[in-house]
Amino acid sequence: MTDVRPATAADIGHLAEIERLADEVFADVGIVGLPAPPSDKDYADAAALLVAGDPPIGFARIELVEGEAYLDQLSVLPASMRRGVGSALLEAAVAWAREHGHDSLLLATFRDVAWNAPFYARQGFVAVSADTPGARRIAEHEAALRMDRFGPRVLMRRPVH
Repeated sequence: MTDVRPATAADIGHLAEIERLADEVFADVGIVGLPAPPSDKDYADAAALLVAGDPPIGFARIELVEGEAYLDQLSVLPASMRRGVGSALLEAAVAWAREHGHDSLLLATFRDVAWNAPFYARQGFVAVSADTPGARRIAEHEAALRMDRFGPRVLMRRPVH
């Protein structure tokens, strides 16, 4: 079982490299040039930052967008992928949303990448339209970043109760 815990200040310096290395896996399906990871300050300012391992081998970053819990990033080091780390981080993010009074957890992901939308669907997430102020804000942000140039994107949500 992968141990997931809140990130400490000492963990934050590892996260951009985890995200960068995890993003490199997308090259296998022709997706290159993804936006660079955020600054350490952006990680530190997240609504919640959960890590797996010590030192971290993966993390989940949760933001509040128009009051809605939003899984902004889930990244796992490639050497630790397909070992339940992502699933453990995802379940911890769902628990965080529930414990903080949210009805659901929202995310945006690649629709056709096997370890993206199909993975989240197996974990109880369903595709949704931009049906709330938070989802609309995320869709606008995705459009501003032109994320669809990398492949079809989808908003997904999972109830947490």
